[in-house]
Amino acid sequence: MSCNTGQTDFLEFWHTVPAIWWKNAQGKNQMWYEDALASNHPIILYLHGNAGTRGGDHRVELYKVLSSLGYHVVTFDYRGWGDSAGTPSERGMTYDALHVFDWIKARSSDNPVYIWGHSLGTGVATNLVRRLCERETPPDALILESPFTNIREEAKSHPFSVIYRHFPGFDWFFLDPITSSGIRFANDENVKHISCSLLILHAEDDPVVPFQLGRKLYSIAAPSRSFRDFKVQFIPFHSDLGYRHKYIYKSPELPRILREFLGKSEQEHHH
Repeated sequence: MSCNTGQTDFLEFWHTVPAIWWKNAQGKNQMWYEDALASNHPIILYLHGNAGTRGGDHRVELYKVLSSLGYHVVTFDYRGWGDSAGTPSERGMTYDALHVFDWIKARSSDNPVYIWGHSLGTGVATNLVRRLCERETPPDALILESPFTNIREEAKSHPFSVIYRHFPGFDWFFLDPITSSGIRFANDENVKHISCSLLILHAEDDPVVPFQLGRKLYSIAAPSRSFRDFKVQFIPFHSDLGYRHKYIYKSPELPRILREFLGKSEQEHHH
């Protein structure tokens, strides 16, 4: 898999190119990768959940799937995680994502740029996309995989959730309401201020973020006026499939789901 590690200021990020370029990418430098973003392939900015880092197995497997479908994937560790310096906070994570989005847009020519958030990363994703829509530079689509409604509801339905276990300082999240009130990740509030296509993917047997929270988020987004010119789609994955919280990438249906959902915006870009 051909992937380059680069740096933007204080953030370490990865860039995986479309699979057809893996051979060509061998031994190339960062400039080559940056130039590659301008060449007629859509780009996905992937915002990961929190266990481990952006190099976690299920993530790498997802990047391979997306790369084989012809997407660039750019991903990074939030400050205070993995290779990035600093301590994490909701604002800092959102700012980091904005910084990387702008870095991509400056190099992507007019290729579509999509934002994909997983788990805790869905909170970063909707914070980011709400800001992008407010400043009138929306992405071409938003994909939320295993999302919650807001961090409080997630905490209630899952008091010892793995979502927090790796978040430095989250040990006092439940003990100190003053501290915790600063962390909202309010997907349910944000979707009312987002205007771009929205795709939600959720497995019924998700043990980390309950399926009903993803479904509830969809029921808030779908009728929202901000989406009236865009499609909002919810795709459940039956529990028999066993995809749980992080294995939706294994779905043989995923390429078709993405093609049908994203295909329209890609055609618009190239005609």
